[in-house]
Amino acid sequence: MKSLKGKIEHFEKLAIIKALHESGWVKAEAARKIGITERMIGYKIKKYGINKEVDRT
Repeated sequence: MKSLKGKIEHFEKLAIIKALHESGWVKAEAARKIGITERMIGYKIKKYGINKEVDRT
């Protein structure tokens, strides 16, 4: 069973992937959709290893 932190990170990654998918992988638009800055979404993409070719929803 994942820790609370692990569950939150998993949910956050899924939300970012969904926003990126809906915005055509335009980071600025995806960031606005989920209420974070463009800089923060860039950090989270790198942190979670999100990749356009791999993370398709």
